[in-house]
Amino acid sequence: MELCLRAEAEGGLSRGEIENGLLRLLNARPAAKVLIIPPDYTRFHSNAGFLTNFCFHYYTDKGARVDILPALGTHVPISPGEAADMYGDIPYTAFLTHNWRTDVERLGEVSGQRMAAITEGIWTEPIAVEINRLVTGGGYDLILSVGQVVPHEVIGMSNHGKNLFVGVGGADMINKSHMVGAVYGMERMMGRDHTPVREIFDYALGKYLNHLPILFLLTVTTAAGREIFTHGLFAGAERDALEAAIQLSQQKNIDFVERGIPKCVVYLDPQEYKSTWLGNKSVYRSRMAIADGGELIVLAPGVERFGEDEQVDGLIRKYGYRGREEILALFRDPAHEDLRANMGAAAHLIHGSSDGRFTVTYAVAPAFRRPIESAHFKSADYTATASRYDPGKLRYGYNTLKDGEEIYFIPNPALGLWINREKFIN
Repeated sequence: MELCLRAEAEGGLSRGEIENGLLRLLNARPAAKVLIIPPDYTRFHSNAGFLTNFCFHYYTDKGARVDILPALGTHVPISPGEAADMYGDIPYTAFLTHNWRTDVERLGEVSGQRMAAITEGIWTEPIAVEINRLVTGGGYDLILSVGQVVPHEVIGMSNHGKNLFVGVGGADMINKSHMVGAVYGMERMMGRDHTPVREIFDYALGKYLNHLPILFLLTVTTAAGREIFTHGLFAGAERDALEAAIQLSQQKNIDFVERGIPKCVVYLDPQEYKSTWLGNKSVYRSRMAIADGGELIVLAPGVERFGEDEQVDGLIRKYGYRGREEILALFRDPAHEDLRANMGAAAHLIHGSSDGRFTVTYAVAPAFRRPIESAHFKSADYTATASRYDPGKLRYGYNTLKDGEEIYFIPNPALGLWINREKFIN
């Protein structure tokens, strides 16, 4: 590991501590042509925006060419306003846009035999290993993969190889890795390091990208509103940086509740969350904490569509969040080839359902209420719901309202994982 910073104070690392650490790291990594792969705006609270800005100016001040390729995955490209908000004064012309359908080259595959071994026989199809052509063919002296380690519904703990093979990867890996995670089961993976999907990425990284000058720069953060606290900063080309970040994130980003939550209220910042594709983090990250028969209310003032991609949006509107078994049955039915051809969307439909164990109510603008209901969620008017559950007044955790109702409030689901300690299986 080339850099290991852990904050001693609850307020996290100071700006000076981060800058000094980065200087030590980058001084040992001279380069004339640099590619930075940071997360997109949906990971605003990663503090990757500040890190990217610092690295960009460090190298450009030394005369280097620096390109920035945000790890979009299937998300929409960042806008000029979002880029300025997250990354500061970096010129928008420095940002490149990844297209997961057209911008990739095939490096090889993870064989069906290996997939069967990785997934305990649950998945036996091979997966193509694809990545943006610039990563392998751009002639870069240094590739900085920047991002946040936090509990994740598909891989267990986010980032590292995922930032490459999903963030700037191709359709086969994105779709099949998400489906592997959905079939294997979220609850078996979330918050853990060694999972089938992680093993897929580790294998692909070692076999196909080991010759490239990739340096991982990983954060562990929490946030109160838009104030970011960086508790750890880890960098290295090997897996030990990831392992250190995972260990810290498990301490900072997993909250155990002592009993199942009867009513959970989650707020989605409209600047970050405009689709259920992203907003369903409220379902993923709280599902292990909500009681059987409980209720999840999602305060979603900015959510106005389902998918980040038009094709995926159409599939969500067509099928809705029906539950694991029903979606798997449709997925296996040759009459529903559109699901088979879009496994990432099929996996998302599984992830986004509570499987009938608790209800999910999206509080949205009036125009989006009927579409929400057609997708098998309940709907409510945002203004009326937020007047009762005011996100500006509720505090994180348990709250008792004036009429005695008790709710559990989560101000940003992307920053953690919530688990009922009574039912947690190590």
